[in-house]
Amino acid sequence: MNERHNRSERRNHDARRGPQEPTAAEQPAGKRAFPSKASPARLAALDVCRAVRERDAYAQDLIASRIDEARLSPEDRAFATRLVLGVVSAVGTLDEIVDRSLRSPTDVQDDVRDALRIAVYEIMFLDKSPHAAVDQGVELVRSVQPRAAGLGNAVLRKVVACKPQFPFGDPTRDVAALARLHAFPLWLTKRLVADLGPRAAVDFMRASNEPAPLFIAVNEIKATSDEVCRAFAAASSQVEPVALDGKAVPGCYRVPDSRVLQDRRVKSLFSEGKVLVSDAASQLVAACVLPERMPASLLEIGAGRGTKTILLQSDALRAYGSQVELFSLDNHAFKTKLLRDRVEEYGVAVVEALTGDATRLDEVVGARQFDAVFIDAPCTGLGTLRRHPEIRWRLTEQRMSEMATLGLSLLCSAADHVARGGQLAYATCTVTHAENNGVVKRFLESEQGAGFELAPLGDRSCLATRLQPGSSDAHFAVRFVRKR
Repeated sequence: MNERHNRSERRNHDARRGPQEPTAAEQPAGKRAFPSKASPARLAALDVCRAVRERDAYAQDLIASRIDEARLSPEDRAFATRLVLGVVSAVGTLDEIVDRSLRSPTDVQDDVRDALRIAVYEIMFLDKSPHAAVDQGVELVRSVQPRAAGLGNAVLRKVVACKPQFPFGDPTRDVAALARLHAFPLWLTKRLVADLGPRAAVDFMRASNEPAPLFIAVNEIKATSDEVCRAFAAASSQVEPVALDGKAVPGCYRVPDSRVLQDRRVKSLFSEGKVLVSDAASQLVAACVLPERMPASLLEIGAGRGTKTILLQSDALRAYGSQVELFSLDNHAFKTKLLRDRVEEYGVAVVEALTGDATRLDEVVGARQFDAVFIDAPCTGLGTLRRHPEIRWRLTEQRMSEMATLGLSLLCSAADHVARGGQLAYATCTVTHAENNGVVKRFLESEQGAGFELAPLGDRSCLATRLQPGSSDAHFAVRFVRKR
């Protein structure tokens, strides 16, 4: 998975920015700028949405620090979380709807727009009672700018009036209407239709707006699947083994209800390094990119904070009976430090945790070669939209092209460091042709890729999981073998 989007790393980054102000839901009414009759859940959601905008932050990080830890009822916490994730996933579409109800987009200031987005999301995407959504939306506006309450009321009533016409066109014929219906940017909708085909693109967009399921990985180094299943059963949760495309994912289980993570017996599994949270497709990638025979050495590029490192060594123990001689590499020193701390916690062996630019691998590892090299490539992360909904509105076509170029550079740089007969694996958590099959084709046609050929991953030519409701995230992986 693209580690740049990892919640814990971003939370660490936020912590370095200093202490945060109390959330709106946590502040006593008398200490708020304007006492509000808005519900606690909506006030908490407004606080997080404002912070996402002001700090260009990620919603999941702020939900963890400002909603999960707030003095809210479980129902309010769940509703606030749903509002935040919904608003950040649909923000461009919500702004278009708001602007349709204004004389000019500049008629509302940013903090008022934050409040209006929440109410419009409820009206358009949650089918809330129009009266309740308008009333609470006006109260949210009043909480930030009392003088704008009248404008907020007028805007929201226009939104209610235009709801029957949404998405303002036939989504089966009009790609702009299709984009609005699923709250995607128009350019990205066109790209998905071109890359995936119309039906698969619609399935992808629809699934991207569904809640993400929860999967755990059993760390074979410290626990057995039976031990983990018994602990969850004792906490009244029956975890389910996972198979993707008919292939069992070793050590992977789906957790039907995340509330079980608060049980002391389950908490102890995490604190002792016996399990970790990881998407099922990410776990399948780790299992599939290991060579059939135990390699003498393995270099992991793009190791981040070590999630794949843990998965690789856990799967190596299952496949070979022991961990492999593993070297890790990331281009950020703080991530390397996090990895060192984390692999020690999980009992994972890493020969050397390196920091450096993998597009200039010679400068990092010299002339060393490895029996296996695995590139967990930086990418647009579109396969993880359910967990990182901001991506769709922050992404640009230029950024997508840059990620594809970076992926190719990583492969070309790594090629000389694969031993004869060795393996080079490449993985992303996106679905675009440019970053996946396009990179593979460009590499094989390059001077550095001329000495490689594609090799199957198990019983398939590549791994490409699809994003569907209730499914894992969408990941991609291929394997090359260096000719002897």
